[in-house]
Amino acid sequence: MASQSILVVEDEPDIRELLRFTLHRAQFDVLPAADSEEAIRLLESSLPSVAIIDWMLPGMSGIELAKRIRSDQSTTELPIIILTARSGEADKLQGFNLGIDDYITKPFSPRELVARVRALLRRAGKLQDGSINLNGIQLDTIAHSVSVEGNPVHLRPTEYRLLEIMMRHPNRAFQRSQLLDQVWGRTVYIDERTVDVHVLRLRNALKPYNKQNVIKTIRGIGYRLDHQTANA
Repeated sequence: MASQSILVVEDEPDIRELLRFTLHRAQFDVLPAADSEEAIRLLESSLPSVAIIDWMLPGMSGIELAKRIRSDQSTTELPIIILTARSGEADKLQGFNLGIDDYITKPFSPRELVARVRALLRRAGKLQDGSINLNGIQLDTIAHSVSVEGNPVHLRPTEYRLLEIMMRHPNRAFQRSQLLDQVWGRTVYIDERTVDVHVLRLRNALKPYNKQNVIKTIRGIGYRLDHQTANA
């Protein structure tokens, strides 16, 4: 399976390193941040699959960071796990009312942490035995192949990667610059309109199966894969 990234926001270096080591050993990429401000900067250039956020952070608290993530159109669907020493019902209800997906209390078991992350990815439709299925489109992350209702769709590597990124984050608006970073890398300097060319090619490849319009153009922002469209 293609490696997925986990944002880890933890101010205690020892715990942050334990989280990084545990998740890396489970074959996840890790984006570490020591506080909310650093996490926000990371989110501006990269969209992880899950965020693990410590409740008690210096400056902006983990709960405030989670609230900000939920209010931002580009990250509103990001699954969030809160890491906390707080185990009271009132504390958990406060978080769940803000849209937190799960809690892990300190001290935590590394094996449980990985299991919780994988369970959350499955619920979000991002970890399903090497495949992602949305709107009748199946993307096999092991074979690097795409099909629509059993019919193979032939994609070039760049279009495949674009589709994979958007299928991993359905209903999330991507800026063109974000897609450039995710597909071409931050060290490659090309015009943002290059993204438009490859999105057009991707839509054309999906058009024979009447799926071209699942990829929506968000005026002034970029693109979004619309999970609510069953027969676009």
